Amino acid sequence: MRFFPWGFWLLCVASAPARGDSGSKARSCAEVRQLYGAKGFSLSGVPQAEISGEHLRICPQGYTCCTSEMEENFANKSRSEFEAMMKETGRSVQMTLTAQHRSFDSYFQDLLNKSEKALYEAFPSMYGELYTQNMKVFKDLYSELRRYYRGSNINLEEALNEFWTRLLERLFKLMNPQYHITDEYLDCMVKHAEQHRPFGEVPRDLKVKATRAFIAARSYAQGFLVGSDVVKKVSQVPLSHECTRAIMKLMYCPHCRGMSSVKPCNNYCLNVVKGCLANQADLNTEWKYLMDSLVVVADRINGPYNVDAVIGTIHMRISEAISNLQENKDSITAKVFQGCGNPKISTKGSSSEDKKRRAKVALEAKSSLQALEMLVSDAKGNLTALKTYWITLPGNLCSKKVMSSSAADDKCWNGMTKGSYLPEVMGDGLANQINNPEVEVDITKPDMTIRQQIMQLKIMTNRLGNANIGNDVDFQDASDDMSGSGSGDSCPDDVCGKRLSKSPSTRQPETHAIPKQSGHGISGASSRSLPSAFLLFLSVAFIAAQHLWR
Repeated sequence: MRFFPWGFWLLCVASAPARGDSGSKARSCAEVRQLYGAKGFSLSGVPQAEISGEHLRICPQGYTCCTSEMEENFANKSRSEFEAMMKETGRSVQMTLTAQHRSFDSYFQDLLNKSEKALYEAFPSMYGELYTQNMKVFKDLYSELRRYYRGSNINLEEALNEFWTRLLERLFKLMNPQYHITDEYLDCMVKHAEQHRPFGEVPRDLKVKATRAFIAARSYAQGFLVGSDVVKKVSQVPLSHECTRAIMKLMYCPHCRGMSSVKPCNNYCLNVVKGCLANQADLNTEWKYLMDSLVVVADRINGPYNVDAVIGTIHMRISEAISNLQENKDSITAKVFQGCGNPKISTKGSSSEDKKRRAKVALEAKSSLQALEMLVSDAKGNLTALKTYWITLPGNLCSKKVMSSSAADDKCWNGMTKGSYLPEVMGDGLANQINNPEVEVDITKPDMTIRQQIMQLKIMTNRLGNANIGNDVDFQDASDDMSGSGSGDSCPDDVCGKRLSKSPSTRQPETHAIPKQSGHGISGASSRSLPSAFLLFLSVAFIAAQHLWR
């Protein structure tokens, strides 16, 4: 019995409240009250000093400055603040992509406008009635080119063929005013046009070059808009209930625990955010393909497809074609008469207007190649920087928004108290969150909004892949090609060469047993959840009991 006072003293020490550095005196809640008020909440009912925390449902149930209502309010606040962080970060990416689109769109439209303006200024003095009586044909051509570039469902080759057909019909009648040429006769003439080549090689050459340039330009501009739209929609995906709890524990539980100055451990923050943004990280593969494809098409625009030279000289090529028709008028007319017969003589007087207006006017195309090179260079730099956006997002949010502590810091908030964070950092993506110690993630239920955006990225990458080789793909039809495992077959080799082995569409699905919530933490996290004071109490009580029974 002599041992009893010593044992009783140990029991008292062991059962003393474990409140970190607070000692036996309850700490003031002044800092939490100030923060709570600053967030727009009423201070009514907010404790002046720490209280027992058995009522808490998210934060550790030690001594606390937070009531149940405060915990709920902080949880809702943490959700809205984190979602706002996502939108803010996404907006910066959207602004970058939208700015690139705006710059290229302005350049391309300006190129087309200058070509049209040059045609309107030079052709009246060069061709007289040949132009003035056919102005609508030229206006319609530029109108169709603009509509195609802006995304209208137009067959560009057919539009160009239609232009040359209409132009030939009108010019042939004007150059042969002494004949009465009927619509049936013109139909016959058009059928022989490919054989006679009245405009020389210009129509065929321009069709090949202009089609490739316009396809590349339209897909390139559209790619920036699709990327921006994907970021916008993904940034608006709400947090799950489990994620809201984890974010609350990360951001506001240290305040409730009286540790307002203690920053979250970096690895702890990473696991929370990686768990919350697991679906977003799955965008990474298709996002990188899109960025790479845009870079490849940018090189085509500034290289082999030579957009500056092709689009900026359309008016010059048309002039070349008309001049070729004028210079070979007699031989072309003779061939048409031979194939379609001689038309009837017209009763109207002939006009030599076309001969009076044959004076040569120098047509110039002011090159804006340097501007294009700067645009492409700037775009490639931004696209390269954005390639890893989705997998670097957790780290950026933790370091710049949550303001987590150093990874090596052993005096940071680890979710329970101030100390080291032991669990390892999870990998990226949904499948890697099966053992996330901070957020319970159901890897069998991917977010459907994000899956839809992954499909949009695939469709756009497929379109860019086709544009890279000069093929046009209608937006509505592109989705049909994306449903199977061969969705990336049209990608350029230098972009999608490794896609068949790494694409989510061809990967065998991983199957894992999903642990229950109570057992999903790893050993490091489990050890943190057992109160050390309670273990010490049991040990001392057992020793004391042994001595008492002796």
